[in-house]
Amino acid sequence: MRILLTGSSGWLGRFLAPRLRDAGHIVTGLDVAPGPDTTVIGSVSDRDVVEKVFTDHSIDAVIHAGALHKPDIARYPAQAFVDVNVSGTLNLLRAATAAHHDRFIFTSTTSLMISDAVRRNEAKHAIWMDEEWGPIAPRNVYGVTKLAAEGLCRIQYREHGLNCIILRTGRFFPEDDDTDLSLSGPNQKANEFLGRRLTVEDAADAHLAALEAAPRIGFDTFILAAPIPIQREDARTLVQDAASVIQRYFPDAKELYTQRGWRLPQSIGRIYDSSRAARILGFRCKTDFGSILDALRKGDELPFTHDASYVSPQWK
Repeated sequence: MRILLTGSSGWLGRFLAPRLRDAGHIVTGLDVAPGPDTTVIGSVSDRDVVEKVFTDHSIDAVIHAGALHKPDIARYPAQAFVDVNVSGTLNLLRAATAAHHDRFIFTSTTSLMISDAVRRNEAKHAIWMDEEWGPIAPRNVYGVTKLAAEGLCRIQYREHGLNCIILRTGRFFPEDDDTDLSLSGPNQKANEFLGRRLTVEDAADAHLAALEAAPRIGFDTFILAAPIPIQREDARTLVQDAASVIQRYFPDAKELYTQRGWRLPQSIGRIYDSSRAARILGFRCKTDFGSILDALRKGDELPFTHDASYVSPQWK
């Protein structure tokens, strides 16, 4: 297929484009910044740009991974988020429908599920967040606009029959967490594989799985995060003493962490449950917390990327 990949110069795009080509697809990359996999420089918020890409490249399907993200809140006004994340998504959906496409993959985010109350960990137990969790009350303009874009995908499927798969990805960015600098970047990322992170490679592979499955599924939303062995009955203890729960499932975790100068989390307030993706989409992340411990045991390179200097592509 001839695939339009938005966000082709971004972190996910640079891993996704080669995988699409390896699978036999022809990739047209659209991004506001140049990159090795970007064919067209432009914004999805410009309807003329979108329509010209469809005409010039005879697009068969769309993977919409381009967006303004949470770090961009400090760089751009709220209107830019609406223009790119909402209007841009609508431009693509309309063009895909006019071209009689049978699949549209939308990269969303688990971030839109995090309200102020969830962020403050007010519950006395860890929250198991699956696709039915709610009510959803995003805490910033990024989450609000991504949730609105999800709604546009749902309407386009219902009213026009465009098969849409929404992938709510957990964290896979390489830079440091801008809200918690108490741990080193690699330590923080390793801990997040206990409930809220996946590798960018797994995120890319999930998009290929969704591309293949969309005509079979029609419309659905899937959370993507590394699978974990921790059970729902551990929810209360995870908030009070997460380290003891981790030790029960991974007896040598504390020792391996100590050797590295790392710390296990003392409290885990939420778990992203990706079991629906495994059950219906047929996709399961390859890299999990056990993979990280295996690397520590063997002295191997960590199975995820940390790059504190990374900055996502920006408008000129």
